[in-house]
Amino acid sequence: MTTPHSDPLFSLQGKRVLITGAGGSVCSLVAEAMAARGALIAVQDISAEKVEPVRARIEAAGGSAVAISCDISSADAASQMVHQGAQSLGGLDVLINGAGINRRKTIDEVTSEDFDAIVAVNMRAVYFASQAAHAIMKTAGKGAIVNLSSLSARFSFVTISVYAATKAAVSSMTRSCAREWAADGIRVNCIEPSVIKTEFTMPLWGEPHRQRWFDETTPIGRLALPEEMIGAIIFLATDASAYITGQSIVIDGGILSGADWDSYQNE
Repeated sequence: MTTPHSDPLFSLQGKRVLITGAGGSVCSLVAEAMAARGALIAVQDISAEKVEPVRARIEAAGGSAVAISCDISSADAASQMVHQGAQSLGGLDVLINGAGINRRKTIDEVTSEDFDAIVAVNMRAVYFASQAAHAIMKTAGKGAIVNLSSLSARFSFVTISVYAATKAAVSSMTRSCAREWAADGIRVNCIEPSVIKTEFTMPLWGEPHRQRWFDETTPIGRLALPEEMIGAIIFLATDASAYITGQSIVIDGGILSGADWDSYQNE
């Protein structure tokens, strides 16, 4: 009997994986889970303080990891980061674009500096990191890119208009890249999670009335946990999804499945 670690469809053994934003709650767990399954990992984040502990945990558990601390908000920096990761790993099989930032303001409060900062990390870095990865993967004739988009790409929340726009762009770029690069053996997909319960999202669920709204709006009855993203990302990064490209997997606890108009009947 095969296990998830040994099943060839889900195998990551020897795969060279670069993960951006790996100091965050979600991508740090993804990095550790992939390393535990035999992947060789390069983890990137903006500072050594954020990314070195991830590398250390992977190596302490017997895995292999290198850390890259850099700002990828410029096109050149994003491209150079990919080439550095590939050089450190001896190639590149999987790119996971997980880096992202937000500044929560109403539309009327957003400044041009806010706009540019969010777009630089959430959209431009994804675009040019993917472009650089494509050049490397094309030579090998195979590869997978997994982007972290968001449910906000298709479901609006207040105070995150720019963030939502960049995530809609990521979902769109996913389709464009998938279409152009399929002939090179490169698959490109993304996940679109609802709010994941992390420190990053605490302003959205930290107030009791907001927590209640999420709990009652979500059919599963709670927010997502960071570890609940791992399975979908591993699936999209491995041969288990060999015939899937250009797709967005919504991970929302059922929010988009519909609503119950009698849910407040007895109040």
